[in-house]
Amino acid sequence: MKASRKELTRRRHARIRRRVFGTPERPRLAVFRSNQHIYAQIIDDTIHHTLVAASSVEPNVLEDEAGATQESAAVVGKLVAERALEAGITQVVFDRGGKLYHGRVAALANAAREAGLSL
Repeated sequence: MKASRKELTRRRHARIRRRVFGTPERPRLAVFRSNQHIYAQIIDDTIHHTLVAASSVEPNVLEDEAGATQESAAVVGKLVAERALEAGITQVVFDRGGKLYHGRVAALANAAREAGLSL
């Protein structure tokens, strides 16, 4: 029986999370993409704590870009990078959350790099 798309995403995410771990020196930039929005968190996995977060449902992001677009993902990537730099975080390890590195996920990562975050 062929696996569903959701099952394939779950398997990819589990495979990625076996290797990707956020430390205090290099926390994990976790991306969650839904059909309507995109969310990004910087997480220290040693203490299980979210250090910085940004999403496309925030009012300042919604007025700039609306909907599930690469432009809104880029705004979220820039915002999470700015907040990370303010918190003293310069390097992160990227966790794409089982999604393919393409489209909105790649746009968020590229915008975070351009804003000064080292992925």
